[in-house]
Amino acid sequence: MTTDNPAGTGPSSAPSTPSDSSAPSAPSASSAPSVPGGAHATSPVPGAPAGGLPDDAFHIFDTTLRDGAQREGINLTVADKLTLARHLDDYGVGFIEGGWPGANPRDTEFFARAPQEIDFKNAQLVAFGSTRRAGVPAAIDPQVKGLLESGAPVVTLVAKAHDRHVELALRTTLEENLAMIADTVSHLREHGRRVFVDCEHFFDGYQANPGYAKQVVRTAYEAGADVVVLCDTNGGMIPARIQAVVRTVAADTGARLGIHAQDDTGCAVANTLAAVDGGATHVQCTANGYGERVGNANLFPVVAALELKYGKRVLPEGALAETTRISHAIAEVVNLTPSTHQPYVGTSAFAHKGGLHASAIKVDPDLYQHIAPELVGNTMRMLVSDMAGRASVELKGKELGYDLSGDRALVGRVVERVKEQELKGYTYEAADASFELLLRDAVQGGVAGAAPRYFRLESWRAIVEQRPDGAQVNEATVKLWTKGERVVATGEGNGPVDALDRALRAGLERIHPELARLALVDYKVRILEGAHGTSSTTRVLISMSDGRTEWTTVGVGDNVIAASWQALDDGYTYGLLRAGVEPRAE
Repeated sequence: MTTDNPAGTGPSSAPSTPSDSSAPSAPSASSAPSVPGGAHATSPVPGAPAGGLPDDAFHIFDTTLRDGAQREGINLTVADKLTLARHLDDYGVGFIEGGWPGANPRDTEFFARAPQEIDFKNAQLVAFGSTRRAGVPAAIDPQVKGLLESGAPVVTLVAKAHDRHVELALRTTLEENLAMIADTVSHLREHGRRVFVDCEHFFDGYQANPGYAKQVVRTAYEAGADVVVLCDTNGGMIPARIQAVVRTVAADTGARLGIHAQDDTGCAVANTLAAVDGGATHVQCTANGYGERVGNANLFPVVAALELKYGKRVLPEGALAETTRISHAIAEVVNLTPSTHQPYVGTSAFAHKGGLHASAIKVDPDLYQHIAPELVGNTMRMLVSDMAGRASVELKGKELGYDLSGDRALVGRVVERVKEQELKGYTYEAADASFELLLRDAVQGGVAGAAPRYFRLESWRAIVEQRPDGAQVNEATVKLWTKGERVVATGEGNGPVDALDRALRAGLERIHPELARLALVDYKVRILEGAHGTSSTTRVLISMSDGRTEWTTVGVGDNVIAASWQALDDGYTYGLLRAGVEPRAE
């Protein structure tokens, strides 16, 4: 876990687990006052959403709005945080940590607006803060007062669990740290708040002084904390050690435990699941693994594993199938490109390229997939490349609506054509639209050649003029035939490729008005490895949209303009095909 005011780093963890006897002595429990009877809430507080899970046995706790927002490159407005909270509530998480009220104006505003603007159906809103200051009773601590004034029904307190941090960062005694925890928890409980306690740097603290680390857990739990969360704040732990420590702490303290794992070793998801194996019943995660440094345990793989691998129902009925949609929607809000290779939700999570894989999947998709992608709202994709075999082409054809199973000769021609083109620099795994046109040419054009197209090129020309005053003029002219008519069109643009695009559109739109709603949404250029320096082969990928879906086409040429023309040609051709326009021979 990373707080908004981090207190530094602790010692690195070691593979061995020290015994209590080797640790410095811990203060006695008498220094930790508790709520009479040690009462703990076992069900949501009054006013909690009624649409969530039927019991309180397992918690999915999301901290995207706080810990996730500490990722480099993320800067959330209040509107962003409200949108994210709606997405997370729709997904069905039990708790949404909204931030630290009082720490900054945005978080304070968020807590004021969220209950008024969001009808929470599944989640409870959580305010984050710290234990009271040393020597200041919780009842008069301004920061604790701010947590109560936020109106959040649940509060997460960060507490020091590492003796070195207590003495160096808090500059107080180990006894006073325990009193700070107990006083703050009991004060919040007396005011009707449900309390979770995040034990910061717990695992590093346990390595240094297991007796004191466990005393922190006992103190928080006996004071009335519902859950005590063990935090791998530096992210240096590995699964086996996490599981062993969680199991030991649960047995020795009797507390209900949670886990908060950072991903600095790349083990945050595995560490979270290991903690569950050790007895944790509360997992803290962030959407898409956003967070400080390299991030936190990723909410979506954790939830999917719990539901599909552990058999735990942790989301409302049907919500798991929304996983991919929610993941991508959140990525859009924070303005980060979704990771294509993210487990479960990435566009490549169920993408198959190798011919051997395709042959097996043709028999049974389960042979090379650990789950059915539809369970998490994703889809299987067949990638066609120079590694493709007959099975890859047949499956991709089926995906596109072509049954190729009865024509081995046709499949063979397509496979060879793909390999020839990829040898020249084309890539069809990233350009499904161009592959579909290639396949369509083979199916409808037969052995003789290509299928009918919507237009035939006569010529194109692009001119870049640099004027003495520094102005640059980019102009392009295209000459083509469409519906039996010769068309000559000229366009000017912000660069020669833009001018060429405008000229092509101007020439076609009068005869094909369907193109008016098409937009070019992405453009990528790559100079392919070669031996000719600046004259090396160029590959261009262009993505277009008709407002409903997007498609990508590829072009390859000796220069960027020639490659761009090919990709534009395919892009507009595919757009007309999607619009249902009937092609004809030109």
